[in-house]
Amino acid sequence: MRKGLSGVLALLLLTVLISACSGGNNAASPPASGGSASASQPAASGQPKDGGNLIIAVGADPVILNPNYAGDRVSLTIDQALYAPLFQVNNGKKTFYLADSLTPSADNLTYTLKLKSGLTWHDGQPLTADDVVFTIDKILDEKQNSMFRESLIIGGKPVQAVKVDDTTVDFKLPQVSPAFEATLVQLTPIPKHVFENEANIEKSTKNNAPVGSGPFKFKEYKSGEYVTLERFDNYFGGKPHLDSITYRIAKDTNAANLALQNGEINVKYLDPQDVATIQATNNFDILPYSEGRLAYLLFNEDSDTGVLGKKEVRQAISYALSRDELIQTTYTSSEYADPAKSFVTPDGLFHTNDVTSYDNDVAKAKELLDAAGVKNLKLRFIVSSGNKAQEAVSLYVQQKLKAVGITVELKSMDASAYGQKFVDLKSKDFELALAGYIMGYDPDAYRILFASGSNSNYSRYSNKEVDALFEQGAGEADEAKRGEAYKKLQEAIASDAVVYPIAYTKTIVAVDKRYGGVDEAVLKPVVIFEDPSKLYLK
Repeated sequence: MRKGLSGVLALLLLTVLISACSGGNNAASPPASGGSASASQPAASGQPKDGGNLIIAVGADPVILNPNYAGDRVSLTIDQALYAPLFQVNNGKKTFYLADSLTPSADNLTYTLKLKSGLTWHDGQPLTADDVVFTIDKILDEKQNSMFRESLIIGGKPVQAVKVDDTTVDFKLPQVSPAFEATLVQLTPIPKHVFENEANIEKSTKNNAPVGSGPFKFKEYKSGEYVTLERFDNYFGGKPHLDSITYRIAKDTNAANLALQNGEINVKYLDPQDVATIQATNNFDILPYSEGRLAYLLFNEDSDTGVLGKKEVRQAISYALSRDELIQTTYTSSEYADPAKSFVTPDGLFHTNDVTSYDNDVAKAKELLDAAGVKNLKLRFIVSSGNKAQEAVSLYVQQKLKAVGITVELKSMDASAYGQKFVDLKSKDFELALAGYIMGYDPDAYRILFASGSNSNYSRYSNKEVDALFEQGAGEADEAKRGEAYKKLQEAIASDAVVYPIAYTKTIVAVDKRYGGVDEAVLKPVVIFEDPSKLYLK
């Protein structure tokens, strides 16, 4: 099997984002930078200046500060500042970072990557083609347990990364793969000189004080409180304006919103319910933007009850719910969410919402439960405490399922515990969870979520027809035939009620008006800013 992730964003990263909206908290304040903006400072003049600290609220501790193992929003957000990507793609246009160019051969079986010259890691060591080849080789090494390994297996054979010279790497494909560039955009080089002697990179203590290549370098991490990065003066894109960025670990949304209003936090994701309050301060730009994200209700087919392994039960639960009511309950307005039926998001190739949908039919729900011989059903719904969207959805689902004879137990836990339980494929003590993902434009990315036995198949779903369609789509060079395969896939997964798609959502972020460079930094799915070196105090 193989997976390819989208060129729109640094992916898998993006596999499953476990909260519908990010929260915040009243954790101990990070140390202040001498150049930080304070709540009492006057409105900015608009001109950039050097210096200052930006404080960004994040909903939990990072899981791992290594971009090739991170899969949660917090780790990815911090890693984006620590590690520079090879390139990014926005609206079909490449922006090159570590790389200068990526050129396919005439037969599309070799892609030549040229790195910028003079690149260095944060410790001053040169960043070269050796680091890129090392990164690819370690991802392909089964002993390293990389979640990206499937991305680099095409037709059962691995992609080969071959050093041509210090700034040139050839990627040799075993067969044509339309999704290869979308795969490569997710892979971030890590330093060979740091990790080459590590038996298990994921578990290495070297990740605790990471050596990256991005605009900011690691300074300090205090668990449960903050992660602070400081400016990397030799960043290839030019010395960043800010002295530092602090990621304040903020689990309690209400307390974090208060800290935001008090000027203790400068950037924070907002739940739709909180927009009016923050907007009323007139101190923040409220920026809704599309992440290409699907919010959905997850069905764990492999829980210890096994009941959600029955398609009819999943269909019945779906019929008991109303997508429109859920959008109103969770997002307060259709302004922040569009009804979803397909597992592919609207920014994705071959997306269609014209698929089978089970929705808002209580009588049909009861009929299916009777046909499946299910009575007195009890389900466990795990919830990340303090996440308003999850709490609202869980209460709604509890109420609606009670009407069809299903009892729902809500199991609340902190964000870190929730994340660990969610991604543990051996977790059997829950049936339901609210989740979301951002996979980008190429639908081959979704293979990791729905192909049998895949390493991010959190539903534990298995269907040979679906597996075959993913294989067909991944290797099909003819666009029309490829599109037909993915349209069949969307219908197959929808009719099987693998998940209950709720909405294609917008993310809302509040940015302190005293900071500029937001357009140049580029609002980016998952990580907030694509290039934080562009941010500055006005």
